[in-house]
Amino acid sequence: MTVTLSAPPRLEGGGVRVRPFTDRDVELIYEVSADPSITSLTAVPPAADAEAALEFIRQQHARQTEGRGYSFAIASSDTDRACGQIGLWLDRYERASLGYWVAARRRGGGVASAALALVSHWCLTLPAVHRLELHIQPWNEGSRRTAERVGYRREGLLRSWQEVGGARRDMLMYSLLRDDLASRNAPTGQPARGGGSSLRGGGVSRQPGACA
Repeated sequence: MTVTLSAPPRLEGGGVRVRPFTDRDVELIYEVSADPSITSLTAVPPAADAEAALEFIRQQHARQTEGRGYSFAIASSDTDRACGQIGLWLDRYERASLGYWVAARRRGGGVASAALALVSHWCLTLPAVHRLELHIQPWNEGSRRTAERVGYRREGLLRSWQEVGGARRDMLMYSLLRDDLASRNAPTGQPARGGGSSLRGGGVSRQPGACA
């Protein structure tokens, strides 16, 4: 199921900027297309050339125009150089699934946490989104810490949930609800430009995953 979504927002805080992809972000796609920990779990093409990298960027814009969700580049707030991706998939049950990855050169510095906090808090302002979900491989301690730092709660293990690298993998389910935010501080910074949606439900090419 697809719906009409408004233009994606630009969010900023914690030293990062979350914004739509641009063609100049092909350098990031070249970089991470050599990282199996990203290409095995996401739609980033392995060993991408210029055409494949640009096609990946076009697909990220299509997610919003086709009403399936949003995909953002994670960039440094001072240089605007992209260093990762965060996106969300909408479904008909007033839920959204999120996924994110960060290039190896920027891991461990809080980039993923800052981006996840910004997008999660914004997403829960959308009228039809009441629950956010993350699916994280059990071995990925860094991504588990990222989710928990933002306030996501671990719910349990989903056995044989997703194919990764040609094999079925278990995933840990994490969730965040509007009520969970009541006792927590808002993320550092405020949206530079907001965006919203009148969606009552919704529904990229792969299940979202998280790697940090």
